[in-house]
Amino acid sequence: MVGGISVRIEVEGPAGAYGIVVARGCTTATTAGPLGEALDGAVAAAAAQPEGGEVTGAVRDLLRFGRYKPTGRGKPASEYLVKAAVEGRFPRINNLVDINNLVSLESRLPISLVDLVRAGTSEFVLRRGRAGEAYVFNATGQTIDVQDLLLVARLPADEACANPVKDSMATKLGDDATDVMAVLYAPAASAALLSDATRRFAEALEAWGGATSVAHAVSSEA
Repeated sequence: MVGGISVRIEVEGPAGAYGIVVARGCTTATTAGPLGEALDGAVAAAAAQPEGGEVTGAVRDLLRFGRYKPTGRGKPASEYLVKAAVEGRFPRINNLVDINNLVSLESRLPISLVDLVRAGTSEFVLRRGRAGEAYVFNATGQTIDVQDLLLVARLPADEACANPVKDSMATKLGDDATDVMAVLYAPAASAALLSDATRRFAEALEAWGGATSVAHAVSSEA
């Protein structure tokens, strides 16, 4: 349990490690001040060194399983953020989403954000997507096929709601989000990097997210 939230790990395929951050009582606001400065610095650093070293390839290897190939539109979200930084079109959404993007840029790890109120549960499972499984990921109704993709599903319905590429509209953070869960995805060999990024995320939610309580942990399954 992390902050009252249960996340089971039932992942087939390459060994991974997962950071869980649960924050409650958050306040959604426009990004400014120290958070804005930190994000500006991370964007500049990513634009100057977009390759990301061994982490980028290792994250792709974590996602590569069965029919799922982490290429094209199936690349990890962390790679899209780096590309946006390089192209000078990095988004500013709100403080909670921007904290997510800051930590992802700094670590080069993909991260999912789940609105716990909208999810309506305190129990989740990390698993691979099943045949025919998909969900809507944006306001225009586009869907992502998640067969064999690493994902987060909410229980007891076992309904996929987030993954390292695109999160579901059903549990995506709105402007009124207060209770949130972040899931950081990393190769098993990047446990130290994951631990640092998970702690950084938790501290950022306390400092810049208005959270009244924050808990975090790192779990893995070989």
